[in-house]
Amino acid sequence: MKKIILFTLTFINLISFQLKADNEVLVNYSNIAEAKYKDALTLAKQMHNSIEKFMKDTNESNFKEVKDSWLLARTIYQQTEVFRFGNPIVDDWEGKVNAWPLDEGLIDYVDNTNYYPSENDFSNFNVIANRKLKVEGELIDASVINANLLSSKLHEIGGNEANVAIGYHAIEFLLWGQDLNGTQKGSGNRSYTDFNLKNCTNNNCDRRREYLLAASQLLIKDLQYIQSVWSSEGQARLDLLNDKENGIKRILIGMGSLSYGELAGERMKLGLMLHDPEEEHDCFSDNTHNSHYYNVVGIKNVFLGEYKTIDEKIISGPSISSLLSNADNALNKKTKKSINKTLKSMKKIVKSANRGNTYDMLIAKGNEKGNKLIQNAVDSLIKQSKNIELAAVALNINNLQIERSDSLDNPEAVFN
Repeated sequence: MKKIILFTLTFINLISFQLKADNEVLVNYSNIAEAKYKDALTLAKQMHNSIEKFMKDTNESNFKEVKDSWLLARTIYQQTEVFRFGNPIVDDWEGKVNAWPLDEGLIDYVDNTNYYPSENDFSNFNVIANRKLKVEGELIDASVINANLLSSKLHEIGGNEANVAIGYHAIEFLLWGQDLNGTQKGSGNRSYTDFNLKNCTNNNCDRRREYLLAASQLLIKDLQYIQSVWSSEGQARLDLLNDKENGIKRILIGMGSLSYGELAGERMKLGLMLHDPEEEHDCFSDNTHNSHYYNVVGIKNVFLGEYKTIDEKIISGPSISSLLSNADNALNKKTKKSINKTLKSMKKIVKSANRGNTYDMLIAKGNEKGNKLIQNAVDSLIKQSKNIELAAVALNINNLQIERSDSLDNPEAVFN
């Protein structure tokens, strides 16, 4: 009888210890989420300040400063995508800030000789040029471009996800314009004079300015919301911490889904299969190499439970890696190694872009060396994803359902 009691107490203590360890991982994960979204918000505010400066003095130098601030803002936001897939609150919100691809003709002028939108009734709306818009029989007053018009009337109008009116990519299009170079060298080449009231090019410079300011203000508002829900009493944090049964599983779903279905599949393999620059993530600015690289940085941060903020503060604590080191240290080392290998593959793509061979050029048909660079990164991501799935098994987590992709699982379907 004593042995049974002793065994029962030991078992209870083990469960209690495990729950405590899991909870510490969830808390640290939430702290990193809050810190990253705070940094993303800070950089979005800096971008808005540069936009306001550009509005006051609309010249080439200030325009470059705005574009540089957008590129800097992306370095942090892309690291937060690992919080998707396993956190419903983030998934419900994410389309407001990072939806893509977009039918840019909804927003502004496009070169129709090189523009092939999908079957989308609103793909040539051009709200910047039109003060009255008719939507499904309803006349919309677009005489003033403001946050309400963009978020409530235009964004995903007609229920079509390609009708992206807000977020990073809408701002990106406003800053760079269309990239009409296909898989050849060059990004979008919008002139600062598209915003210059005294020397306006392509008409409607006043409304283009209104749109840029409103989209930037909305981005700040949306980032303020997502940071708040990861704060100490925030809904996303509490939702995760209270999910004792599935909390760790949700972290792994986020890591695995971003690695496999989203990044390896939809963002990389699909574009490589089609050799289509329209499938690259930051397509107007040719910043896709950094976009993908920082996704993997975000995965590594979550796996190790470590993040250095933009003001040099270190956020660290118990992590998936520390749990795994106790359950299967060999697998922990293997997973860490696979993530580092993916980062090395991504760095090669970044180095290529910095030398002038950008992502859209690398996926071009006939560019064997470029195609191989992308495929190597895809292969690394797939291996990394498998290790994340094995980690779930080692941590006694069953049925880890990560996002899939036809590009990887059923490539024939892509061409049908």
